Amino acid sequence: MNARFLYLSFEDVAKVDLGMAEVIKAVEAGFMEMGNGRAEMPPKNAIHPGSGGDNYIHGMPCYIPGMKSAGLKWVAGYPGNQKLDLPYNTGLLVLNDTETGVVLSVMDCRWITTMRTGAASAVSAKYLARPESETIAIIACGVQGHSNLEAMNVQFKLKKVRAYDPVASQTDKLVAYARELGLEAEAVTDPEKAVRGADLIVSSGPILKKPYDTVKENWMEEGAFASLVDFDSSWSRKALAAADKWTTDNIAQYHHYKDLGYFQDCPPLHAELGELVVGRKKGRENVRERNFASNLGLALNDMAVAPIIFKKAQEKGLGVWLPL
Repeated sequence: MNARFLYLSFEDVAKVDLGMAEVIKAVEAGFMEMGNGRAEMPPKNAIHPGSGGDNYIHGMPCYIPGMKSAGLKWVAGYPGNQKLDLPYNTGLLVLNDTETGVVLSVMDCRWITTMRTGAASAVSAKYLARPESETIAIIACGVQGHSNLEAMNVQFKLKKVRAYDPVASQTDKLVAYARELGLEAEAVTDPEKAVRGADLIVSSGPILKKPYDTVKENWMEEGAFASLVDFDSSWSRKALAAADKWTTDNIAQYHHYKDLGYFQDCPPLHAELGELVVGRKKGRENVRERNFASNLGLALNDMAVAPIIFKKAQEKGLGVWLPL
């Protein structure tokens, strides 16, 4: 057997230079497959090294026949890494040949994780937010704050960004990035000032079992949409109770997390994202709805993007071929 696989470092994956619009398109196509029952994706398997249970390492397999994609992401999330000047997420993605099972590529998963997470928020917003949305609040301004802003700016004609983070330097970085995108941007020291009047709200802090209730009751305006990248961690229960439509990206996985202690006392689920994409469930129905997406981050998204990265990396001569 002379099989070999292509190893792609973080820098190699980034050099593929896949644009956010293309990532959003791939992620939505993946949800179309899932919504039509054409994807195999068991809930994440997890271990939780360290104390407190907020650290995780996930095994995330998925097979999407229509996209000729199969593989596994092995990804860690450690909230304390910021203090060590390390990324919150680290890990690898394995892409397999769907015909033989042979490994085609092993690639760093951070770039894909960052981009596809923002893309999933944008896909949810396409179906749940008002199309004319132009003001966005970013609550927690790290990597996912940047990615979600980039994705929402592709999906909508944004004009204004209000950014809040308890670490002022993080807020300043996101404001600078927003201005690079040509947007009016304001750093605020009070999360209420960010949320009030926003058409779109993204909360993207660390995922913790005990919510820290940054966003309070009555701050979210009628007609607004919120993407909870950090599960329910940033929101008070009374703030979440205002939801007219509470959605997630995968119901089975949502209930799995609920059994683990997340999403306690949250609104009843209206739909998963694939159902919205294929039209099985309704998205926004009027201008007054307060709609939420609490997407969990699916292997489906990674496996929708990975084959494109693999193909373009080969075309650009990136990475290192290694023997199996």
